[in-house]
Amino acid sequence: KKVIVDLSFIKSLSQRDISAGLAEVVKTGFIADRKILKLIDKPLENLEELVYRSVKVKGNVVSKDFREGKLREILNYGHTLGHAIEKHSNYSVRHGEAVAIGMCFVAELAAAKIGLSQDVVQSHYKILKALNLPTSYKKEAWSDLLGTMGLDKKVKSGVLRFVAIESVGKCVRIESPTIDELQAAYERIAQ
Repeated sequence: KKVIVDLSFIKSLSQRDISAGLAEVVKTGFIADRKILKLIDKPLENLEELVYRSVKVKGNVVSKDFREGKLREILNYGHTLGHAIEKHSNYSVRHGEAVAIGMCFVAELAAAKIGLSQDVVQSHYKILKALNLPTSYKKEAWSDLLGTMGLDKKVKSGVLRFVAIESVGKCVRIESPTIDELQAAYERIAQ
């Protein structure tokens, strides 16, 4: 019924923690509210509206899908690879940092599989880098990450599924991408 956010607490966090939290805000911009992507260029000046809009997106999704069906999965944009990176790094990579990398990965996958425009793909990198968030991860980690992604909660009957966007605010699922397609997308973000 109500969400209470103490903005003064947010502002007391380290810059790294603020950036990590803003990754989740950016996610809501890509999946549902393009205005967030315009406001995020001045995150502290626009903090109240960014938090409000982000919470509103999540609240709308959760209230329509309380039991975690398909709609709610859109809140996991960037999380399939993100969770694998968190685990691989032994949680030295913060959740939001890992999700930022995961969003870049799934944007690359969506460009290859469903034609997400390069402008939208590049906007992922531009926005996330401006927030001091990582957009790449270790090249040599790929096989470990692939194995961990196979354990993701969105895997159904052994089928790896990714929440993706075909345009800002329009979510789709990519089901059963090949190992080659996944690896090619990862190579575009690997360092």
